[in-house]
Amino acid sequence: MAEDGALGDQPRAADVVKALGRHLGGLQEPGRDARLRALRAIRAEVQERPLSALVLQEVFAKQLLRPLVRCLVGDPAERCRELAVQLTCHGLSHGARPAEALPCLLPALAQRLCSPQGQSHEPCEELRLALIQLLSLLLELCEADLPTYLPEIIRLLYAYIRRQKHFHMQSEFLIKPLMQTVSHQHFRVRVAVIQATGTVIQFGNGKSVDDVLSHLAQRLFDEIPQVRQAVTSVVGEWLLHLRDRYSYFHKLIPLLLSSFTDEMPENKQLAVSYWKRIGLQWEKENEEDLKDKLDFYSAPSHYPEGVVRPELGCRELVTRNLSKILPGLCHDVTDWVEGTRIKASQLLFILLLHAEDHITQHMELLLTTLYRVCLSEENNVVRNCVKAAELIGTFVSPKVSLKLLVSALEKTPMPSNLMILAAVIRGCPRQVLKPHLSYLANTLSQPEICQRSEEIFYMEQLLCCVQAITEVCQEDCKEISLQLMKVLVTIMAIPRTEHLHEKVEESMCSLAQVQHLSGFLDLYKQHIDQLMEWVSVSHDCWNCYSPEVLQLDVIATHSGPIIGEALQDFIPILKTCLQPTKDPLMRLKLFTILSQLLQKANETINSQGKHSLPMPPTGWAGACVSQYKRRNHLKICLYFMISHICPVLLVQLRICFFLELLKRLDDAAHDVRLAAAQALTDWFKCIRNDDEKTVIKSNIEFLYRELLIHLDDPDQNIQRAVLEVLKEGSVLYPELLVKEIEAVEHKHRTPAYCNQLLQHIQSTGE
Repeated sequence: MAEDGALGDQPRAADVVKALGRHLGGLQEPGRDARLRALRAIRAEVQERPLSALVLQEVFAKQLLRPLVRCLVGDPAERCRELAVQLTCHGLSHGARPAEALPCLLPALAQRLCSPQGQSHEPCEELRLALIQLLSLLLELCEADLPTYLPEIIRLLYAYIRRQKHFHMQSEFLIKPLMQTVSHQHFRVRVAVIQATGTVIQFGNGKSVDDVLSHLAQRLFDEIPQVRQAVTSVVGEWLLHLRDRYSYFHKLIPLLLSSFTDEMPENKQLAVSYWKRIGLQWEKENEEDLKDKLDFYSAPSHYPEGVVRPELGCRELVTRNLSKILPGLCHDVTDWVEGTRIKASQLLFILLLHAEDHITQHMELLLTTLYRVCLSEENNVVRNCVKAAELIGTFVSPKVSLKLLVSALEKTPMPSNLMILAAVIRGCPRQVLKPHLSYLANTLSQPEICQRSEEIFYMEQLLCCVQAITEVCQEDCKEISLQLMKVLVTIMAIPRTEHLHEKVEESMCSLAQVQHLSGFLDLYKQHIDQLMEWVSVSHDCWNCYSPEVLQLDVIATHSGPIIGEALQDFIPILKTCLQPTKDPLMRLKLFTILSQLLQKANETINSQGKHSLPMPPTGWAGACVSQYKRRNHLKICLYFMISHICPVLLVQLRICFFLELLKRLDDAAHDVRLAAAQALTDWFKCIRNDDEKTVIKSNIEFLYRELLIHLDDPDQNIQRAVLEVLKEGSVLYPELLVKEIEAVEHKHRTPAYCNQLLQHIQSTGE
């Protein structure tokens, strides 16, 4: 039936098209009345006669639409344009497929509603209303097809709104639907919505700025450059032309300046261009207030390299709004979203670059934020914050900045405090920092600061402070060279900072170079007396945990031949600290230091050819070893004291050690007994010199006798371990060991081990 109806409509459509053909030519007549008669005749054919939707659609789309559009756009007679609008509305509302008119109608409506005055703009207010009603009808009928044409529709509305004098009275109602569309999946729609939002607020109610700021800020993270560019343009236009822009400077400036770090050069340049115009415009508007600064204000003598100084108006805008911007920005720098933190840290640098010496009044908030941020492990955020801290050094007086920094460091020494201090030092001009060098160096060399933590990150940042001072102050470092050396020695003395030793040595070389010394050994030579005095102040109270023991280790072993010039200080320390009443582990550490020096005596303590070192008190080694109750400690002890000790002390140490190790074979802990057995095996391996073997022959005989007793240990693992010790020791005096075995063989509960031992001695003898 529907097919029959369609076939029945075809002749009727042909009849209507034929009838209209007689009237369409009249639309081209020069006379108004002729065109008006033609339009009325067309109305009679299509509007006053009953036509089906299919017939009307075919007639309207194929024959009427374009002539009617030309009429409503270009006919000079208002009445003709009015009839053309009415006929178009009829064709849309009664036709079967109104969406087919969108490509033709939208450009015509845009031309008639949005063109500048005097061109194609519709001059008649009543007809403008009719055109808006036509657009509304079009949007209503073509809702399903609108997404394809949404950018064009938004641009049309955007342009039309700009021309309305009373639009501000109704503009607020558009904000909500616009913001619901600002995150549309198609980027062209997002761009069009942002542009429309700019116009709605600029020509409407400025109070709506607060309603859209968060949405626009979010679009600055958009992955499409055109979207970010649209935000930059809208915000730039607001800052130039918004009626209430002075009230919104503190909210809009951060959005525009955020585009300074956009990854697309075009967007960055657009933001810079807008900002310069905004600054110059503000200068002109406030010329009286800025008169003195325009006439007499000079540029700072020290300015960051590679950075162009912003215009005066730009600097003033930031300065006057910084107190309102900073609290929110400091919150964003610690936001839970990484992208927000990065953007905020980049913006912080830009704002401080504009604020210059006005940073001073915001120091407490800034430093608190920077300390917190620099504790994180996000390289990008930390890097930006460190750059911002360098600007503090550039623009803020050290009298102010160092007081706050040192106060925070003394109150709570943290690596982030040192990181910011190093950055401030790097940014500070040399001549400005010079009067504060002693205060700064004395602070860093205080035990409460340089010895406060053994955390690697803390030591790294402490080293950065020394490097920054040396780099900035150059020859001026001579007056604080000793304090800096104390800090560097302390860093090198921390057990877990071996990876920093090379950097510390480089810093020593740099410190020597700025003083025109040939290397770090000359630096030790320059300060050896003061360093020894510094480290020995409390040596009578040292224990194994005293940091001074580790500092002495660095001074003695790292200074090479220079330690030989300080024996008058070094020997008294050894005499005092090696007494039997002192901490055994501390004494062990000092003997380890001494052994290292004696291995290259002519290059260290005997570099002057006059060393006279104290011998160890009797019983010191036994006391040291008795402190080691676990397996690894026994091995470490044996490694240092048997493998590396000097020959002068060796014999006494051998005897002391085997006696203490024998005691450990009776230890309650199984692993300690095993470790003691392994240590005794190592002890036997170290005795290969005939003279030494002869000196301790009686001790070896005693050791054989005691070890044979331990072959009867209840634990088979201990029995096997002791057997291995005796096999190793049998090489020294096999005949003595055989004699001892024969004397006790009948008493043993495990004669098999004695037989194995005898067989081993026989086989090795052959």
